[in-house]
Formats: sequence, structure tokens, C-alpha cells
Amino acid sequence: MESLDIILLGTIGLGTIAWFARHQIANTFKSSKDTVIDDSESSEKPTPKAERNFVKIMKEQGRQVIIFYGSQTGTAEDYAARLAKESSQKYNVSCMTADLELYDLSYLDTLPKECLAIFVLATYGEGEPTDNAVEFWDMLNDESVEFSQSESQSESDSGSPLSNLRFIVFGLGNKTYEHYNSVCRTVDKRLEQLGGTRVCERGEGDDDSSLEDDFLAWQETLWPAFCEAMGVDENPTSSGPRQPTYKVDELDSFENDLVYMGEISERPKDSTSAIVYDAKRPFAATVTSRELFFVKDRHCLHMEIDLGDSNLSYQTGDHIAIWPTNNEVQVKRLASILGLQDKLDRVVNVSSVDAAASKQHPFPVPTTYRTIFRHYLDICAIPSRQTLMSLVDFAPNDASRAFLQTLATDKEAYKSQVSEPVRNLGEVLELVARAGKLDQDQDQDRKTNTEANGNHSTKGAFEAVPFDLVVESISRLQPRYYSISSSSKESPRSISVTVVMLDYKPQKSNNERTVYGVATNYLWSIHAAVHELEKPVGYPDYVVAGPRGSYMNDDKSVVKVPVHVRRSQFKLPRNPTVPVIMVGPGTGVAPFRAFVRERAAQKLDKKPVGPTVLFFGCRHSQQDYLYADEWPGLFETLGEDSRIITAFSREHAEKVYVQHRLEQEGEEMWGLLERGAYVYVCGDAKSMAKDVQHTFTVIAQQYGNKTEEKAAEFIKSLRSTGRYQEDVW
Repeated sequence: MESLDIILLGTIGLGTIAWFARHQIANTFKSSKDTVIDDSESSEKPTPKAERNFVKIMKEQGRQVIIFYGSQTGTAEDYAARLAKESSQKYNVSCMTADLELYDLSYLDTLPKECLAIFVLATYGEGEPTDNAVEFWDMLNDESVEFSQSESQSESDSGSPLSNLRFIVFGLGNKTYEHYNSVCRTVDKRLEQLGGTRVCERGEGDDDSSLEDDFLAWQETLWPAFCEAMGVDENPTSSGPRQPTYKVDELDSFENDLVYMGEISERPKDSTSAIVYDAKRPFAATVTSRELFFVKDRHCLHMEIDLGDSNLSYQTGDHIAIWPTNNEVQVKRLASILGLQDKLDRVVNVSSVDAAASKQHPFPVPTTYRTIFRHYLDICAIPSRQTLMSLVDFAPNDASRAFLQTLATDKEAYKSQVSEPVRNLGEVLELVARAGKLDQDQDQDRKTNTEANGNHSTKGAFEAVPFDLVVESISRLQPRYYSISSSSKESPRSISVTVVMLDYKPQKSNNERTVYGVATNYLWSIHAAVHELEKPVGYPDYVVAGPRGSYMNDDKSVVKVPVHVRRSQFKLPRNPTVPVIMVGPGTGVAPFRAFVRERAAQKLDKKPVGPTVLFFGCRHSQQDYLYADEWPGLFETLGEDSRIITAFSREHAEKVYVQHRLEQEGEEMWGLLERGAYVYVCGDAKSMAKDVQHTFTVIAQQYGNKTEEKAAEFIKSLRSTGRYQEDVW
């Protein structure tokens, strides 16, 4: 589900713009951590910093291994935590996980040779580091990189400042992107160039296939190399009892006002300082919405998000993150199977067992079981095989235990029963519990129908599972990112977003189950509540009023969602006279609405604007033609050398897509490319983006008189110079 809900976005190749974007992000994080804003003093006055020398912390805590993670959606962070748990629990090697942005990586040169550094790094967009890895990335790729002891190093050692470093790298990427896993590959190579010693071959996971399988397969190589490097037994005789990561205390005494009911960040400790809103402290922004589709069974919303008096700002082409809420069906399902249905409102405190851990609490506490399931854990995500294995010992009987172990160890069984049907943890545990009760000669249809009808025979089946293991096994609920569909020049304090509702029936569910996208259906539920719309039969309920009703007032005239802005490199040319060619079918048109409106605003300001061509595709001109009422006026403003070219795939006997229209207009598009045009593509990465790139290659052959090889090189050169940019998912 993560890959469906989360948009991994954009690229631009110009070094100066990339440098600016990265440093803008780094400065944003720095200001949120290191400064306070006070009426009487400079906003640049630094507050006391946390210790950033990770080597010092490791020595104080007796840690032998440090696992750094560069994570955008939480997956890399989860993998780092899993490696740390395995290291300490199975091999008795003390380990700490570390968010890259919290520590100064210039101290890598002081890490003792007997220690080990592991890097778990995600690549997003077109070869970009995650937001929390930007500072490390910039430091490592600086030709004159300096580490903490650079000045004291002898001239002969200056080329290998990391000669004491032993390291391991695992990357998370997606093969539908051209720069697959480029961050981990670059870091791996660069650490070796600087004198580091690679302990284990780099691992790479592909989210387009099976990231989890890749991670597990890599560990078969990792652990033998790890054990040899750390001098421990690869096959310990006993790993001992499970060591909890968290401690869970049910509270009998607490202050009601201090219980967190879904607030995403903790309350500011200094109430006198102005709040800086960012990825760690989102802003509750007022929103309005309207329906864009004219068909009953499909929904697409245009939402206006008011930034109000927050410090948030954006530039055209940036992305907005919206923090969702889980639906009540899944909250009740997981609570029921775990035997927590009667104590959902019990107040609990969850804290790290390790008093020296960098994160003492996985989410704001104290809170309630209901709040944890509704707001803090990603309970709709597909559980990993490793998670299922950790639950085997808590199965209610031998039959369910055997079935759960099969799902955890048999890749094909896991694929057919868990990943392909897109079952979350609650659904998997229900399936397992039923397997322990039903005779084995009963067919799969009966199981599926029982699931669809909400049979409660599985209530409390896994009540033996410790709640700390649940918290440890399920990732923190993450924001979902959307392309901004408004122009910052036209509306600097209001952000538009275009959101299509995601719901589908997995192929392996016998058409009995519907999977609902976490964030998009949360947003549609807000829209339905405000406009008093009747929800479809079987549609899950969402609590949209927010913590203590803070997101919606009684008459629903004020509605809010928590948001923050993420910088993007998917930008228009700085020179507005440069021609642009945009290809964006469906909601892929979102950033191009922003681009067109930006250039129209520039034209109204009497600035010269070059040709602006948009290829847009959808099913039907009368059903899902997004912003059909806006385009005529916008392109009239831009002038006769600008236009929108449409492809309606369901209006003719033969389906017509944007790449077909692009090929038909090939000669004109080649003329624009010869004039220096920039190409922008937004939408589906797996099929559409590849087809569009192929079409541009064909155009270069037909109208540029290039061979197939030279045409491919031409498109590659457009990419490398930032003239061919993708914002795809």
C-alpha cells in the first residue's frame, strides 16, 4: 500500500538548483532544531544542541554497532530497527539506530576500528537522498570533504580519512526509476574511496517487486559477514527469550488534558517560542473541497488548503504532505483479534526499554489504545514475513500456529495469502485464527465469505500477543505526499491539491474484499461529512473531527487537516520564455495546472512567456476531464502558440492515450525541443512514463534524423541537463 499511497517525485539535473533545493531543506530542518523565535531577540539565536557526536554516545552507552537510516516514508527506519533487534537479541551485539539528520557524520573518522557502521538508505525521486539524509549526502559528495580530524591528519593519510571505518550498506529503491538505488550505490562507493572497508556486499531492495523479499535475502549474506567482523558465533546455541523494545504501562492515574488523543507531535516544551511547522510538527490547516468527477462510482477532489499565519510556504512544483487517519473498521478489527476491544480507551504509556535510546517514545504519550490504532500506527499496511514469524508463538492453537509459520516462511504462501490479496495485520490474524477452527477440506470461498461478513468468531484469538510487540512490529503512520496543483505566484498562502480516491478489489480476494487507500478515503470522508453526502454501501467510517474535535467545528464550517510542505526539484525553467511540453494524464495533471497558472500569471504581468503545451488524458470528456472549465481561459491568456492536447481513452472504439497524441504532434514537439524546450512527465511510472519516453525517442529518430542509439543518447542528455523531468509514482 505504501507504494500506492505515497508519491515518489520529481527530478531536475541542474547542479545549482539541486544545490539550492538541498540546502533549503537542510536549512529548514536546522532552523526547526537550533533556533527559537523571540520578539526581543534575533531569531537566529541558537538553543542548546543535543549531542551530535555519535561516537561519543556509542562509547558512553557501550554500543558496538550504529545503524544510520535515511528514510522518507518510514520503511528504511523500520529496517534499521529490525537489524538492530536481530543484532542484540540473536548475536548479543549492542547496537543503536540513528536518524542521519540528528548526528554529525564528520565524526565517522573517529569510529573505532572494532565498531561497525551500517547505512540503510532510501532513494526517492530521480536519485535524490531522503530529506533527513541531505546534510550527510552533501558532506560526503563534497570534493573537499572534511572530517573531524582532517586538520590533524598527515599528508599521506589525507586521501583515506576513513581508514578505520568498517561499513555495510543496504538501499531501498524502485526499478521503475532511471536512477535505481543511486543513493546507496553512491554512498557505498564514496565510503570506499575515502578509505572505508566494506564488510558485506551492498544490498538493494526493489519496491516495484518485493522489497521485503530482497531485504530478507540480503540478510543471508549479511549475518555471516557481520558475525565474522564482530567476532561472534554465527550459530548461537540459544538466543534466549524475546527482549522487548518497548515497555507498555496501563495508567490508573493521569491528567486528562495531558493525554494525547491523536496529536501528531508532542506539545512544545517552551510555550514562549513561536512554533515552527515542518515534517516533525505539521500545521492543522483549514481546508475546503469540491468534486471534480461527474460519475457516481469514482471520486476526485480539488482541495484548497489555507496556510494561514503559519511559517509554511511553497514554490510552484513543490509537494504537500497530508497526515491521514485510519478507518474505524480496521481499528476495531485489530483491537478485536488482539482482545483489546473492551479497553480501547484505556490510557497507556509506551516507552523504550533502552533508557539511552534516541527515541524514548514511538509516538506522543500518554495516549489510549484507540488513539494508537487510529492515529499512530500504520495498521492498514501489509505485515512483513518477519513480523508474522514473531507472532507464531502466540497463536491460539497448533493448526493456526502451523498456518502462520507457513505464511512467514513460505514465499509463495505469503504472496498468495498476504501480499497479493493486500491483507493487513488484523486481516491476516483473522485468516490464521479461522484456519485453526475450520476443517481443512473446507474451500477458500467459505473463508473469504466469513471475512467479508465480519464474523466475530476470531475475537481475542491473539490476545496473548504482548502489546509492545504490536508497537514494535507496525510502522508509524506516515503522511502521504501530493503534487501541489496551485501556483505560488498566484496564491502564495493557499495550496491546491488534486486527489483521486483509491479503492480496488485485489485479484486474489474472489471479488469479496475492497481495499481502501488510507489517505485518499480519509479526505473523501471529510468531504462527504461537510457536504452531507451519502457514503457507498460497505464504505468504512472515519473519525474526521480529529483530536478532541480540533479538526472540525460543530456546524462543519471549519475543517482542518495536518500538513507540511516538502521541497521538490520539479520546477519550471527560470527563464519563462523557454518552451515547455507537459504530459500528465489523470491526476498527473496536478502539477501542470500549477505550471500553466504560473505562466498565465507571468503573461498577465506583461512578461514574455514561451510556448506552453499540455498533453492531458482521461477516460471521457464528460466524466473525468479535470479542470475542463479552466483550460480555455488559461490558454487564451498564454496565446495561440500554447494549447492543451487531449486524449479520451473511452470515447472511441480504439483507445487513445497521451503517448499517441504526442506521436501525432511529433514534428511540432521536435521543433520545440530544438528551441530548448523542457519536457515534464507526471503520472504512472510503470507504463505511461516509459511509453512517453519511448515516444520522444521515436520523435527524435523521425524528425531529428537520429539513429535509435543516438536518439536514446539525446533523451538521456535531456535528463542529465534537467530538460527532461519526471514526477512519477
